[in-house]
Amino acid sequence: MGTLGNNQNLWRLYDTEVPHTRIRHPADSSSAADKLRPEHMQLLRDAFICPKAGPQAQHPKTEGRNRDEEPGLKLGEFQELLRSVVGPNADESWVERFFSEVDVCCTGRVKWQQLSSYLFLELTERQRAFNPPAALLDTQPQIRHCSHNKREATVRVVAVSHPPPLRYVSVSKGGQISVWSRSLHILKTFTLTGDPTEEVANTTRFRGWTTDAAYMGSCQMVAVATNRRDLHFFSISSTTVSEDVHLFGFFCVPTALCYSENVQNPEEHPLLMLGDEQGGVHLLWFLNPLKGLFKSPPRKEKGPQRIFFPDLGEHSSMVSHRYIPHIHQEPINRVVFDSNVIMTSSESDDTSVVFMNVSLRQKPYTWKIPQGAKCFDYDSSLQLLVTGGRDGKLRVWTSYVTLSPVGMLLGHHTAVLDVAVYQAADQIFSYSRDSELRVWDISGHHCLKTVRLQFPCMQQGCLPEHGYFPFLLLRPPLPEETPPHLLVGCKDYLAHLSLAETRRGVGGRWTGEGGELGADLESSAPLSCALYNPTLTQVVTGHVDSSVSLWDVKTGRRNLCILNAHGEERLTCMELDSSHRRLITGAPSGTIKVWNLLNGLNLHKLEPVINSKVTGLTCLHGNQLLAVGWSRHIVQYNISEVKDLKVRADMSWKSSNGHKSDIMAVHQCSPLGVIATASHDGEL
Repeated sequence: MGTLGNNQNLWRLYDTEVPHTRIRHPADSSSAADKLRPEHMQLLRDAFICPKAGPQAQHPKTEGRNRDEEPGLKLGEFQELLRSVVGPNADESWVERFFSEVDVCCTGRVKWQQLSSYLFLELTERQRAFNPPAALLDTQPQIRHCSHNKREATVRVVAVSHPPPLRYVSVSKGGQISVWSRSLHILKTFTLTGDPTEEVANTTRFRGWTTDAAYMGSCQMVAVATNRRDLHFFSISSTTVSEDVHLFGFFCVPTALCYSENVQNPEEHPLLMLGDEQGGVHLLWFLNPLKGLFKSPPRKEKGPQRIFFPDLGEHSSMVSHRYIPHIHQEPINRVVFDSNVIMTSSESDDTSVVFMNVSLRQKPYTWKIPQGAKCFDYDSSLQLLVTGGRDGKLRVWTSYVTLSPVGMLLGHHTAVLDVAVYQAADQIFSYSRDSELRVWDISGHHCLKTVRLQFPCMQQGCLPEHGYFPFLLLRPPLPEETPPHLLVGCKDYLAHLSLAETRRGVGGRWTGEGGELGADLESSAPLSCALYNPTLTQVVTGHVDSSVSLWDVKTGRRNLCILNAHGEERLTCMELDSSHRRLITGAPSGTIKVWNLLNGLNLHKLEPVINSKVTGLTCLHGNQLLAVGWSRHIVQYNISEVKDLKVRADMSWKSSNGHKSDIMAVHQCSPLGVIATASHDGEL
């Protein structure tokens, strides 16, 4: 059994769901409202409200009545009105379909309030199809303080998934390393040590700044670069953090790191890349990472193995090194490796972003951007490059087309510090110096959501301090029971934001050719419930993947499919209303929805009384709906002619002899006027 919660909080269950998508068969893909234009709306309104403006002139007493008491139009009157507005050639079958979709309660009349609600829902649904919701969920960001940072900014956060469970490792500017649990609680900390040859007052305190960090999955290590021209390699296990190797003596400061390994081909050597302050890139291939990164000679002293970078040739059996100089005219701020291509960026106008093959046999591709690029992200599946810079503009480029961007995303008022492509939703995340996070639609090139993250370190009139790499985006595929999410760092705080793993590519129609079902609909998930609709001669099926399908009994054709009807929750029960034109569905989250069976519109969302499973629904005479479940309550909803999207719960069905265990089923016998309920403990 769940716990009764605050009503306002329970309504938020609907806000955090993955939005539903309705898909209709090509033969029925057009909406009944498609023939209406904006100018028709005013004419229709006047005809309903003003007695002399249309067919309702025969109801002289309508004027002055309460709007709720208007008698409405019968089918013939509605047909006459539409022909006067749309044109005399309005098809009779179209008018009948339009009338049926609006008159879902089968009263035989259509009122203006019903028509306007229908048009509003239809247009809202259509707009949502063209303007998809942001993948960033409306949940409150979880903000944690990195108390061990000593007020220094977090430079980088990396995810460590092996050995499980998932953990995060944050590296502060001053050299403080913190290991976090998946729920953002600090598990252990470690302080970077300095050069023992520079020991002062019997301490080896680190006297510099970190510049970047990278997780090396194949050897379960984290590499940390600093402005002391060195690299520190740390072993990260489930219980300990220890520094194993200190590689020092680089001829300039490493400013950006990237580690790449081919999980599909273990024989391919993993690669660690270091971009530096002189615009060059070091490439370190580790030849036998399972045995170690470098040769391990017999050692007598404690502490990490110290390797002087100019002596790296002595470790040629374990590591191969190459240096590519002068790729950029400014320090490199990002480095990425993808499909044998080295991708780097800098704030140089002439060498803002450079793509070059690791073999160096091909001419590099160079993007020139005013004021350079502070950050970029590349998605190989979308062949998309996104850059952000000091001018606050995001530029969207197609692969290897360097002359001009295909899109410019405007909205940030300060420099863009980080950007990430979220391919699962075809969206882009961007973050600027004023702690503003924006979500952009890739196809439409417009902003879907803007969030000003309220970090406690922010002060009025001052821009907060940030590390060099604020983002950590965890995209699918992810470890079991780990939803996609985004971590954002601001000074010594971290924010955790939940993301939706949305379905892509449906577009409101069948995706196959010739009217056949596309591959994404062919493989239906297992059934969880089903019912027969004798009025519409349909079979309605509910599935564990939260989809609903409507099947024509005569042809066997699926006419309508609703994906994510309850987000990602399985459907637990279904019921028809008295007219058999509306479908009511329930889910384990406690949410209940009412759908129009003729067009798939979501008409109502019913107030949850508890955030636990709804197990049964039954519709009484007069469209009074009863819902039961693990709440152990019988909850009533009036869905007869309700006007609002949200319908309140009626808790009047209370009894001292109520169920003491979870209610598992409900059924009614209309002739006897009896309702039966059964609970988990066997009580009826």
